[in-house]
Amino acid sequence: MERNERKGSWFKEAMSLPETGPALRRYFVNTMFDTTFAVLGIIIGSALTADADKGLVITTIITSAVALAISTGSSVYEAESIEQSRRLDEIGRAMLRPVDGTNLGKASKASAAIIAISNSMAPLMASTIILMPFLLMAGNILEAAKVAIVLAISILFVTGFIMGRLSEKNPWWKGLRMACIGLVAFVICYMIGGAV
Repeated sequence: MERNERKGSWFKEAMSLPETGPALRRYFVNTMFDTTFAVLGIIIGSALTADADKGLVITTIITSAVALAISTGSSVYEAESIEQSRRLDEIGRAMLRPVDGTNLGKASKASAAIIAISNSMAPLMASTIILMPFLLMAGNILEAAKVAIVLAISILFVTGFIMGRLSEKNPWWKGLRMACIGLVAFVICYMIGGAV
């Protein structure tokens, strides 16, 4: 019981650190954005072709999502661990003693882990949403691809909307901008796919 309470207190302390919240939001939103573009590229390259294979499209999206989750989660953990370690060293020098073993040190390590884990969820979430039409629509793969593209653009809009809310700017304009960027990227990639 006491051990669980300690874990809970480390979590609360990690979340209360001033750098945890902004890093969580920043990484999560960026990774949602990047993943959505990556999956859009997969759909254009594999689902919008004359000989499209539904199983291949599904497998490619799933494996890409898992690879992105592992890649972003581990890279964010390494980056945040370095930043947290530097902050702790600065605090330790100011206090004239190391703070690694203190509650602050443990909270900093927990913060890096929380940020990394939440960030690794972003590719899985975005890919799952975009993947749904291919899993649920038994008909034409082209129709499923069209619905998936609409979902991907919608994710970009929602991501932009959230970014606008967090930055206290017009969320509708920010969401529309992100959706337009997605549409432009889609058109460019579609043209590249058609030219090859």
